[in-house]
Amino acid sequence: MLATPPDFDVLIVGAGISGIGMAAHMQMKAPHHSYAIVERRANLGGTWDLFRYPGIRSDSDMHTLGYDFEPWRHEKSIADAPAILDYLNTIVDERGIREKIRFGHKVISANFREDEARWHVEMELEDGSRTHLTANFLYLGSGYYDYDEPHDAGFKLDDFEGQVIHPQFWPEDLDYTGKKVVVIGSGATAVTIVPSMADKAAKVTMLQRTPTWMFARPAKDRIANFLRKILPDSVAYSITRFKNIRMQDYAFKTARNKPQKVKDALYKGIEKALGPDYDRASFTPPYNPWEQRLCLVPDDDLFEAMKAGKAEVVTGHIDKFEANGVRLKSGELLEADIIVTATGLKLAIAGKIAISVNGEPVDFSQRYYYKGCMYSNLPNLAVVFGYINASWTLRADINSDYVCRVLKEMCARGVDIANPVLTPEMEANIEEEDIFAGFSSGYLDRAKDINPKNSTEYPWRLNQEYVLDRKRMASDPVADGILTFSKAGANAKAPAEQLEAAE
Repeated sequence: MLATPPDFDVLIVGAGISGIGMAAHMQMKAPHHSYAIVERRANLGGTWDLFRYPGIRSDSDMHTLGYDFEPWRHEKSIADAPAILDYLNTIVDERGIREKIRFGHKVISANFREDEARWHVEMELEDGSRTHLTANFLYLGSGYYDYDEPHDAGFKLDDFEGQVIHPQFWPEDLDYTGKKVVVIGSGATAVTIVPSMADKAAKVTMLQRTPTWMFARPAKDRIANFLRKILPDSVAYSITRFKNIRMQDYAFKTARNKPQKVKDALYKGIEKALGPDYDRASFTPPYNPWEQRLCLVPDDDLFEAMKAGKAEVVTGHIDKFEANGVRLKSGELLEADIIVTATGLKLAIAGKIAISVNGEPVDFSQRYYYKGCMYSNLPNLAVVFGYINASWTLRADINSDYVCRVLKEMCARGVDIANPVLTPEMEANIEEEDIFAGFSSGYLDRAKDINPKNSTEYPWRLNQEYVLDRKRMASDPVADGILTFSKAGANAKAPAEQLEAAE
């Protein structure tokens, strides 16, 4: 036994959807383990508190973006940020999680000492001072993108005399009433901002270099709302969640197996909203549906703004920025008082935390994912990277549940280290593939060099099939012969010796 126990059994980094979910799962499934959440910002919510641009909302239905343990009760299934924050705040207050959150704690580094079986975590406080905590297990719910800086598209905006805004840093006092706005980008953020600004702005133009596949659906789920009237909330939620998970799975697999069928359906939906004379070229990407995430248009809001003449979609390449707008290579000038650069996020691995083991820095690009939850030869650490083709929280839920099972297994064995050991012999037989094979989104492609490795075969992969993952994570034994268990000081550096120690 160590002379002193760590400050906490589990330290959760991030008080967003992932971190709050892990805390709730621990209270239900590993209640005898202590935990704390450290959050760099002053508020909980992560993405949903950071982004303040007009119309900020989910692009997944809340019956799958919500947790498996907490029914979504709002009328709208496609919810705005305030409703999502209300959902999260209710959970942390009703379950006593808020008192476990330490706000204003930015994690700088974390070093796992095997002789102590604990993480030494250094944090920066709001006043610039440093503090230190220790924990047996580290759970990273810090998201997948850089909170400090967005993707820089390299625009030379010096000649533009208006305002330039990135959605990640939206000013609270921005008045765009009667202004001409150009939103550069065609992803989910742009598709959200354009119709939301169209009410007050003189005109909003979405300037896209490459179109995106779009689909419309009602913001309210009629079936969910009907079921809640006749069934208990938890039952209605479970049925709706099952329905939506299966629909997501079916839509994705159909897009992969019968892309033309899905294209035709998407075209039909846009034609229904805009009429037969719409510009099909502006809604035809050079890739198949679901090679990049589909953009949701709730209640046809973008299409309605276009029909009203308040918004337009322009496809073209930027030549230069001039004093009063954007000059395209075609020669057309898009006049603008405000330019919004919705050009994407910059991925960050492990929240940009300097992770090390016994003082040796960890290079995540040289590690493999283990069950989409841990990393090869990296003890007592778990992470959440949500699905590309489904709701983020689906992975957060199954990872949280799995880590609780690992914690209970460690307790039952009387050990304090769990390590997914990948030996050189095992690695020699791994067939590697791109971690996001089949997806062509720019933000994923730009992060290839920093992402962990990915195998073609489970468990050394970040899979993209929730239904299969959920079954495996819940039913496969924790002690699978790969995840090894040992006591503090028993782990040797050589993987073979680690396996001996685990025996």
